[in-house]
Amino acid sequence: MKIHKEGYGVIRNTFLLFSAITALFFLLLGCSVASYIVLLVLIIHFAIVVTFFRSPERTPIEDATAVIAPADGKIVMVKEVYEGEYLKCDCIQVSIFMSVFNVHVNWFPVNGEVEYYKYHPGRYFVAMHPKSSEKNERTSIVVNTGKEKVLFRQIAGYIARRIVCYATENKPVSQGEQVGFIKFGSRVDLFLPLDARIQVTKGQKVEGQTTIIAKF
Repeated sequence: MKIHKEGYGVIRNTFLLFSAITALFFLLLGCSVASYIVLLVLIIHFAIVVTFFRSPERTPIEDATAVIAPADGKIVMVKEVYEGEYLKCDCIQVSIFMSVFNVHVNWFPVNGEVEYYKYHPGRYFVAMHPKSSEKNERTSIVVNTGKEKVLFRQIAGYIARRIVCYATENKPVSQGEQVGFIKFGSRVDLFLPLDARIQVTKGQKVEGQTTIIAKF
């Protein structure tokens, strides 16, 4: 299993911390049942932390007429909304909720050039909360395909409190290329043109790079 670079420091520090805790228990209690229980619990938690930072090898869909999933997770919203930050028009919002068990890497959903990028500090509502898209810590990225503009947001949640984004304005990007990482899950919102043909439904599980969210 490949580990994402964003996880190296967290995994190292977690290993050192858990090792110190285990050593302390064995030093104070010896080879007791309690020491082995603590060891088992810490091994399980360490394995969970490692899986948070897995980075799968996938072959992304290459389709200039398609918007592919920028994240693994479950569709929690498909509705018409007004996007007021940059596009300033009515759009179709498609929201993908990432649980702690999903892959946390994010990818560009379309080919094009990054026209706009902004990081917003904010609060940490639960990612399912309707206000999380506008109130939580988040990034907003707009990719201009040459024909359409697609805005998508990485949104931090109650647990996720660190968004990593590699987007740079005026930089060409490829569909399926990594855009960043949300540590410990959260949500990604897509804002698409009203005439986009949505290919997913609420409650559907999607896979980043390989699920088609919409067709132009």
